Amino acid sequence: MPVLRLVIWVALLGAMAFPQGRKPSDAEVQEVHRSAILIDTHNDLPTRTVRGVDIGQRTASGHTDLVRLREGGVGAVFFAAYVAAGYAAKNQSAHRALEMIDSVRRDIVERYPDDFMLALRADDIEAAQRKGKIAALIGVEGGHAIENSVRLLGSYYALGARYMTLTHVNTNDWADSCGDLKDPKVQHHNGLTELGREVIAEMNRLGMLVDIAHVSDKTFWDVLEVSRAPIFSSHSSCRALCEDPRDMTDEMIRALAGKGGVIQINFNPGFLTKRKSPPVNLADVVAHIDHAVKLVGVEAVGIGSDFDGIEQVPVGLEDVSKFPNLTRALLEKGYSASDIRKIYGGNTLRLMRAVEAAARRPGPGS
Repeated sequence: MPVLRLVIWVALLGAMAFPQGRKPSDAEVQEVHRSAILIDTHNDLPTRTVRGVDIGQRTASGHTDLVRLREGGVGAVFFAAYVAAGYAAKNQSAHRALEMIDSVRRDIVERYPDDFMLALRADDIEAAQRKGKIAALIGVEGGHAIENSVRLLGSYYALGARYMTLTHVNTNDWADSCGDLKDPKVQHHNGLTELGREVIAEMNRLGMLVDIAHVSDKTFWDVLEVSRAPIFSSHSSCRALCEDPRDMTDEMIRALAGKGGVIQINFNPGFLTKRKSPPVNLADVVAHIDHAVKLVGVEAVGIGSDFDGIEQVPVGLEDVSKFPNLTRALLEKGYSASDIRKIYGGNTLRLMRAVEAAARRPGPGS
């Protein structure tokens, strides 16, 4: 009987939806929120922990710490091993990537083993939730981190990295970025070079998610063509609502979703709207989620906040503790509990499993 009641409860919760304008109670919001595995696919906390910040207590600065992650009901986080463009100029990109990966492993997971669990697969995220822990994952941000060596991808993967953002604001030697297209001194490749194609092939072989946040439009189309596995953007929003090269056009979002990919909506105010006032707020984030859902369906949209990597935040989503506000806003918009579970984590788990499955299939020349 207890099992039967649980099945009925889950079925009823999945169907729970509110007509627009209907205000859910605090208890209803929390019930839906707790039913989801909230996976944030881009958080820059390691830029603070690598400097020695202890995230075990509530911190006065930044957007993320253990206390606020718990308050926000966050189930899993891809922590960014961010390598700033300046490290490429100093030939220290790999050095910095290793420091950042070590900070996730040591300063977050090993320092707080009762609260965090290093996750390497989709199944690990669900296992962490069952144990009452937050799944910690690693994404390398900035393809210059491999210093043009495809072999370094395997090293990063062995250390736990499960995605790599192909570029940052800088064009590297094998892929164009959207961040420096106006600089006439930059030598561009018109998308991916042959080395870039080798990078994608190796990421597919390993089972590492290919992240197209920050790439140029041409690079995006090249990656979509050559990747054997679905690709995603770990933290981008919709260009139809905010004209910025960091955001994705409707055509790009449709193509991404058509091959099983996911757009993870970014909370950076500059990628949500170009208006000067009123301040960017929770409604702007919901508008981007809603636009993408109406465009390609609820199965291709997720969350990539960019917390601790942005200087300003939307009103109502000031830090990781405020995620229940987003749940409330989505319910008020008419999204069901099932929809929210997909957006918050279900779609990312499905994407990860597809990438893992593609790695098990022999590729060309295998």
